[in-house]
Amino acid sequence: MPETRARGWKQELADRNKDSQTQEEGRDVEETNREETVHIAPVGDEALLVEFGELIDETLNRRVHLLKKKLDKTGIRGIRETLPTYRSLLIFYDPALLSYRRLCRKLAGLLKAEEKQTAGSRQAVGKDQTVGGILAVPCCYGGRYGPDLADMEKALQITADEIVRLHCGVDYKVYMIGFLPGFPYLGGLDERIRMPRLAVPRTKIPARSVGIGDSQTGVYPVDSPGGWRLIGKTPLDFYCPQREPPVLCRAGTYIRFVPVDERVYEAIRKDVEAGVYRPEYIS
Repeated sequence: MPETRARGWKQELADRNKDSQTQEEGRDVEETNREETVHIAPVGDEALLVEFGELIDETLNRRVHLLKKKLDKTGIRGIRETLPTYRSLLIFYDPALLSYRRLCRKLAGLLKAEEKQTAGSRQAVGKDQTVGGILAVPCCYGGRYGPDLADMEKALQITADEIVRLHCGVDYKVYMIGFLPGFPYLGGLDERIRMPRLAVPRTKIPARSVGIGDSQTGVYPVDSPGGWRLIGKTPLDFYCPQREPPVLCRAGTYIRFVPVDERVYEAIRKDVEAGVYRPEYIS
């Protein structure tokens, strides 16, 4: 992005950064040294699910990603793919190369080995998860980009500026990618700006819209129906099939929204469309 366009955006970014375990096949496997119980269960004959709990919780999600990273690193022959969610890890495997019982034994060992790591703070694992920094996501709030912001003012009885400040004051963890390609489910929304989904969902929400749904916030990567409250829009493409990788962020990383006015939004959007924009990262 040309320096003349980026100066105000980068200064805003700089200023804000300153403040800122198996038994019999088919049974559950329990990790007895943890307060929570880890459940392992088959999903068909070529996958299994490792569940860490029932809540949307950063500690549980951290354990999900630690196990995924461990599996990626060990390279167990027969595992085809791993998909993290808020509180579980779905593991696809080739039963011709790896049996369910053998995979459960390996998982039990990995879970025990991870106890000390998962007992650490976010900082203990955050560095590895946020290599390159926290993705800065410019967002133009309100007006035609955030049509529900005015109604949120009335419902929450706080000003639009305060809603924006609270929404931008958090480094959001990308708990999972789902619903749509590249759609980031973000955790950490300030409880003061939580809002229920719309009673009647919209039939079409424009791509790149930023919304709030109950205790979550996220970005619609493509045009889609949806019921989240729209508060703004980002000029960044969270999904682009011509790009490699096609999704802007991955599960386990962090993003931070940064407010920009419409002029800066349009300037960044032009650079994105021209293929010259490079995402900003906060160290």
